[in-house]
Amino acid sequence: MPDNPEIQSATVTELARPWQSDRVKSNYRRRQIADVTIKILAVVAVVAVLYPLLDMLYMFAYKGVTVITIPMLTKLGNSGGIANAIVGSGLLVGLSALIAVPVGMFAGVYLAEFAGPNNRFAEVVRFVADVLAGVPSIVLGYVGFLAFVLYLKWGFSPLAAALTLSILMLPYIVRTTELSIRRVPDSIREGAIALGSTRSSMINRLTLRFALPGILTGIMLAVSISFSETAPLLYTADFNDYLPSSLLHAPVGFLTYLVWVDSQFPTTQAHNLAYAAAFILLTMVFGVNFIARVVLKRFSKTY
Repeated sequence: MPDNPEIQSATVTELARPWQSDRVKSNYRRRQIADVTIKILAVVAVVAVLYPLLDMLYMFAYKGVTVITIPMLTKLGNSGGIANAIVGSGLLVGLSALIAVPVGMFAGVYLAEFAGPNNRFAEVVRFVADVLAGVPSIVLGYVGFLAFVLYLKWGFSPLAAALTLSILMLPYIVRTTELSIRRVPDSIREGAIALGSTRSSMINRLTLRFALPGILTGIMLAVSISFSETAPLLYTADFNDYLPSSLLHAPVGFLTYLVWVDSQFPTTQAHNLAYAAAFILLTMVFGVNFIARVVLKRFSKTY
């Protein structure tokens, strides 16, 4: 023990109350400064990312609201309207979701509940899903053109475009379904089996119910991506100024084509059509997500 009384007193204080020592106080102040700095940098990063996005959304919403009219929404493309593109986009996304959602959910349930830890087939499915998620959409569009338009001789058609979009949607639905089901605690499964529930009943009544929010999020992500695609549809759907008349051998209009093409024309009318199409796309995506959330909330209450 040091002979100096002041040093002895400080040493005793550190041993009795270590949180009052100068070293601990200095470290605490340093951590506080680092914490505030990280928070400020995080806020700046969020603002830097969100400001351009919100500014773009505001521009499309404001321009779309100011130029959109009832005749524009009800007339066909050959009359200066976008009704054919609205119906075509809804048809393409609806058909692709009708194909991709059941297949993706069944695949996700299989990977999460039935495939063992060393199942090679399951590993191949996961690998293919991850690869598909990273493939550029224009490549899938060209594959769809070769497979559906030329080889199967469907021509430019809603079915060829919908199948191409469904391939684009599948990896997101498969992986989010698998991950959402895996997050359900094993104790729930064990309790259901212990009470005499069959495996299929346990999955249908418990596992899927608890995993439904994550599954629905993956489905909405896939639907939103399919709404925004242009390149695959150029190869498989072409474009048509009239309403869809058949699932085969009939080009179909879609909104992203108007945004891509009309925005390049130097006329105000073409720009107005592009802004209106972009606004309708945003409205459709937000509407689908809102309806899905409302349905999920009611389903959770009444299940």
